[in-house]
Amino acid sequence: MKSDIQIAQEAVMEPITKVAASIGVGEDDLELYGKYKAKLSDDFLQSVEQNPDGKLILVTAINPTPAGEGKTTVSVGLGQALGKLGKKAVIALREPSLGPCFGIKGGAAGGGMSQVVPMEDLNLHFTGDFHAITTANNLLAALLDNHIQQGNELGIDTRSVVFKRCLDLNDRVLRNIVVGMGNKLDGVVREDHFVITVASEVMAILCLAKDMKDLKERLARIVVAYDFNGKPVTAGQLKAVGAMAALLKDALKPNMVQTLEHTPALVHGGPFANIAHGCNSVRATKTALKMADYVVTEAGFGADLGAEKFFDIKCRMAGLHPDAVVLVATIRALKYNGGVAKADLNTENLEALKAGIVNLEKHIENIHKYGVPVVVTLNKFVTDTEAEVEFVKKFCEERDCEFALADVWGAGGEGGIALANKVLDTLEKKESNFKPLYDVELPIKEKISIIAKEIYGAKGVNFAPAALKQIKTLEDNGFGQTPICMAKTQYSLSDDPSLLGRPSDFEITVREVYVSAGAGFVVALAGSIVTMPGLSKAPAAYNVDVNEEGKIVGLF
Repeated sequence: MKSDIQIAQEAVMEPITKVAASIGVGEDDLELYGKYKAKLSDDFLQSVEQNPDGKLILVTAINPTPAGEGKTTVSVGLGQALGKLGKKAVIALREPSLGPCFGIKGGAAGGGMSQVVPMEDLNLHFTGDFHAITTANNLLAALLDNHIQQGNELGIDTRSVVFKRCLDLNDRVLRNIVVGMGNKLDGVVREDHFVITVASEVMAILCLAKDMKDLKERLARIVVAYDFNGKPVTAGQLKAVGAMAALLKDALKPNMVQTLEHTPALVHGGPFANIAHGCNSVRATKTALKMADYVVTEAGFGADLGAEKFFDIKCRMAGLHPDAVVLVATIRALKYNGGVAKADLNTENLEALKAGIVNLEKHIENIHKYGVPVVVTLNKFVTDTEAEVEFVKKFCEERDCEFALADVWGAGGEGGIALANKVLDTLEKKESNFKPLYDVELPIKEKISIIAKEIYGAKGVNFAPAALKQIKTLEDNGFGQTPICMAKTQYSLSDDPSLLGRPSDFEITVREVYVSAGAGFVVALAGSIVTMPGLSKAPAAYNVDVNEEGKIVGLF
């Protein structure tokens, strides 16, 4: 069996100018990065603003397991299937991070016959967006430390610096460091920290900004530290905004590439969903809606993280109105949630399926709380039995969900026709009455509790003393009336990754709360989640190489 990267490398791609032309985008509207990648020009983005919006379809999933779910693969396959049905469709996805690429997960551009290409470019540097974000973030950090060194006119309390440096790699030793060591000219000694670039507030800002004006206003609001009186100090006060915007000027433009079947794909931005808002850029999504009749987008990890943030943060801020949700599961993953070991997942086990399907049930209930119709799809494996599939189908239909099998990994768009038809039928017959879960005017603790109880199924929330103090500081400084960005494990509905299925009688523990004022939300860290991942004992980087023909191997 060929690997994903072999399939991608053997694909015959169309020039990106031809792909763009298929949906009415001219060569002058593109800023080319070689033959197969391009950015959409600012002039083009402005020219389509008056077009009517297409239908917005969100692809999300159950909680991820080692058995695999295939959310991006289904997103790509659905877009290809809509194209095969003669529909004008565009896919809007996130850019992959180098961290998981060299860590545990490997590359991320779909799989099998439902991939976005050029696959190696997507996973390694792409158009340089992440490097621009990393540099802008670290420029602000450098200006902050330089300000302290050069007299500290703003009275920054070095014990209250909250802005962190970033790097788009997993590197655990950088989580907690000391800077400024050496002599007096080497800076002021203080504790510092790194986050992975996809957890940087600059990444979140880029993905939520409407245009350059909005980007600069958001950058100016970034809280970098607090002064000796407990008042926030911002990037605007450090005079960092202009230079940061200059670094981000091109990164703000959405990227266009293609799928294996030449469906246009806008791949732009990439915040993690367990430690950031987990959605591709607002600019890419809104532009895609002006370019096509159907837009397929996704949100990271399970629906408890990605979809919740898509609805409560991205849609709320951008005025988006999702028309349908595709909820991805696999028989294997549901059995894993039912207690079956990974080695035994290929054997039919209806009892385990019955025990594990409660995870899917909770995600269905959650999406219905937002008023958006749901289509459940099983990403097909050859080991799935007819009885197992029929059980899931009946389960979903009893809960007012359409159901379809998807064989998009093996058959590409053709394998997604049944799913595409179910989605089209749902869009035609079921109205979306989308509404966010909570009112942003509520106190921070109450909003966190609503998410924990309504989405995770928790019986309550424990707030660490430090978190309570941080919440008071935020509300005293006027940061209380924003959405909440929950950071927790992706592997469970709870904040304990070992609790599979649909846990009950548990509490969420919030240990830290801080504001991303430029992004426009408050972040709550739950459980043991970290914002700078580490590498495993045998990281994926061990398998990556370049062969004698100059081809990259082992990426995925």
